[in-house]
Amino acid sequence: MKTSTDRRPLLTRRRSWLVVIGWILLIGVLTSMAPTLDSVKSNDNDNPPLDSMSMRADRIAQRDLDADASPPAIIVIRSDSQATTAEATTAITKQIAAANLSHVSSVSPGQPNPDGTAQAVAIKLSGQPSQDSYRDTVDDLRTIAAKAAPDDVEVAVTGPAGIVVDAVKVFGGSDKVLLFGTIALVMILLFAIYRSPVLVAVALVGVGFAMRLAEGVGALLADAGLIEVSGQTASIMTVLLFGVGTDYALIIFSRFREALTVTQDPTEAVAIAMRSVTGALVASMSTIVAAVLALLTAVSPTLHAFGPYLAVGVISMAAVAFTLTPALLVLTGRFAFWPRRAPVVGQEPPAPRIWKRLATVAIDHPRRILAAGLAGLALMSTGLIGVQQSFDLVSGFRIESESATGRDMLADSFGPGTIAPSRVIVTSKDQITPAQVTTISDELAEAPHVAHVGRNAISDNQRTAAVEVTLDINPYSAAALDAVPGLTKAATTAVKDAEISDAQVLVGGETSVAADTRTALDRDLVVVGLVMLIVVAIILGVVLQSIIAPLYLVATLIASYAATMGLTAFLTLHWGSDIGFGNRVAVYVLVFLVALGVDYTIFMMTRYRQELATRTPVEALRTAIVRTGGVISSAGVILAGTFAVLMTQPIRELYQFGLAMAIGILLDTFIIRPLLVPACIRLLDRRALWPSHTT
Repeated sequence: MKTSTDRRPLLTRRRSWLVVIGWILLIGVLTSMAPTLDSVKSNDNDNPPLDSMSMRADRIAQRDLDADASPPAIIVIRSDSQATTAEATTAITKQIAAANLSHVSSVSPGQPNPDGTAQAVAIKLSGQPSQDSYRDTVDDLRTIAAKAAPDDVEVAVTGPAGIVVDAVKVFGGSDKVLLFGTIALVMILLFAIYRSPVLVAVALVGVGFAMRLAEGVGALLADAGLIEVSGQTASIMTVLLFGVGTDYALIIFSRFREALTVTQDPTEAVAIAMRSVTGALVASMSTIVAAVLALLTAVSPTLHAFGPYLAVGVISMAAVAFTLTPALLVLTGRFAFWPRRAPVVGQEPPAPRIWKRLATVAIDHPRRILAAGLAGLALMSTGLIGVQQSFDLVSGFRIESESATGRDMLADSFGPGTIAPSRVIVTSKDQITPAQVTTISDELAEAPHVAHVGRNAISDNQRTAAVEVTLDINPYSAAALDAVPGLTKAATTAVKDAEISDAQVLVGGETSVAADTRTALDRDLVVVGLVMLIVVAIILGVVLQSIIAPLYLVATLIASYAATMGLTAFLTLHWGSDIGFGNRVAVYVLVFLVALGVDYTIFMMTRYRQELATRTPVEALRTAIVRTGGVISSAGVILAGTFAVLMTQPIRELYQFGLAMAIGILLDTFIIRPLLVPACIRLLDRRALWPSHTT
């Protein structure tokens, strides 16, 4: 490595102190100006696009039929005796009426089940689950029901309201566990790698400052209505910043250590290190930002709103990497490696034997490595055969919940579809008569997967009618979602038979919402994936000044993604107890695995280009593998570990996302980057960076 003595370092000790003080002042000002992040958080909008059938049906029902905009609650009461159940139901309904709860609009006891041992009470609620008072009302319902019921009576509050409130509780209590678990893991891994408390402190201080900057800027933007920040976005941001932040720190530390072998001056060593990693860090930041912003092409509201805050976080981390981290290294100097001995001028750090061996294998046997690697990835990918998404939120709770208990009680006593009936909406320019609605109801009762038809309703102007339909299967299951087109077709036929002219037929309710959400997510997986891969390929082409390199590098990313999802499916679905992938897991993993996985390839490929200036392609490749192997594998283990912390969360989506990311990052760290990519480069030889010239 050559130094450039004619270039004065930008960061002197005095300027480094100014940088640190500037960061402290910036964070102080943001903290005083910005609202807290919790105060601007929004709930995840799990609904499909506004123009979907289910959303249009719900809007018409609310407008014309005064249908509930708020999710209702259902109290399930069950005992061994018909008389006991009836007495408990009466006692509970009286207690609820006497409590005069703010969000309770009406209490409607339904008919008991055939043997009279179970009864369901429908609770109409006002307000939205995002309101604390709404959730408090559901908790009050649970308290009242539990106290009013005798010991020999089972009682549970479930229904859409109970499920939503339980989801908020399950998710809301996990933030601190996630934060402290991530900090502890990163500290342990960093210390195991560098055995220096100073470097651990430098890395964690950088992440801390980036997190405060991202939270402050994000809160200001959210408060201004420019972006949305949800609970899941904030949790994933924590993991992302710790992972990316420690990655960037490790890359800088590694080049700083190398630079100290050619200069005694830590200030100059930091300057050399930063010049050597700037291109890779800029490319890394660009790919991650581009990947998360590709979510803006999504039509699913949650995905569409997911990217901007994460982009703010990555940019904040990059700002730290280019300013605060080098400033702290200048100030700590050679003491940064204490209590271990700092690198000595003229003595290059030893290359680990394992990376020398891997480099030799990849370079000497590229065809075997490529064939074996692709075969292994293909085998893992077979786990995706027959896999489907799950929209059953209750089944995604990894702890016991009252809503799950109540749902099972409802299914046993009244049938699985009782928890969330569908609603068939018919609108016409002409008036709709009760007889015509009866005709529609009678025909719908014979439709596939319909257990029974419930209440009918006609609007005041008699141009809108609704028929409640209860399915004979779990309304959140894949089979129920698949049944929505058939139900729509049956309703359309029934409307024709009822001789209603110029009619519009729509199916609303929880099942239809889930079906439309699935359609939107399937579209988003393809569109977001294509946009992201194209943008990443362009960035790779610019950074590497090559047309062909992005092609095989993107191909390895796609193979890695398929293998990751397949192995995750084996572990969680085929061998585990999950009934399907969480409905946004596939998109999340695609975005983050591509964005973060390509980082390590960028770090190695940029080092390869640098070495080509003085070495042959084979020696340049060998040096790139050996010199980046240790730091990238360390960074990969830490990044995989930070995402694995998500597996501690009691929600299926976060568990699967954390597991998949850990698997994918480890695959990329130990298979894709050190073996498959070098094998491709070796086989392409001087054409690996075409049209760039290689000596």
